[in-house]
Amino acid sequence: MKELELFTIGFTKKSAQTFFSLLNSTSAKTLIDVRLNNISQLAGFAKSKDLAYFLEEICNIDYLHIPELAPTKDILDEYKKNGGDWKKYEDKFLNLLDQRSVEKDLDVTVFNDSCLLCSEHEPHFCHRRLVAEYLNLKWDCKINVTHLF
Repeated sequence: MKELELFTIGFTKKSAQTFFSLLNSTSAKTLIDVRLNNISQLAGFAKSKDLAYFLEEICNIDYLHIPELAPTKDILDEYKKNGGDWKKYEDKFLNLLDQRSVEKDLDVTVFNDSCLLCSEHEPHFCHRRLVAEYLNLKWDCKINVTHLF
């Protein structure tokens, strides 16, 4: 069975120095942005165009946005704004990934030595962890996941 190295990181509660230092400490060659909205002014240094530039200049890492790995606005709003609970969010998001059959349309090799990006500081209540776990179940390989925070 083939093994892949996959990292995850969130940008909130991190300075740019901490964020890029964490990435530089890994073997990551591509940062895969799994956010629904990657252009928000609230994202600071993590806005898509700025981030792609910084990743290349500071870390020699490519940038790739895969919105199919993000929750829908409805799922996100129910959890974030309307006080939804994590278990319901998790169930809805995993069902969405299943409905989208994302594992069939993604190139497994792109995920080796890559890092999933979302906004949440820690992975415990973040969909990037769920994406990594979902792909680990669906693909015929072992994904070794390291959460950076």
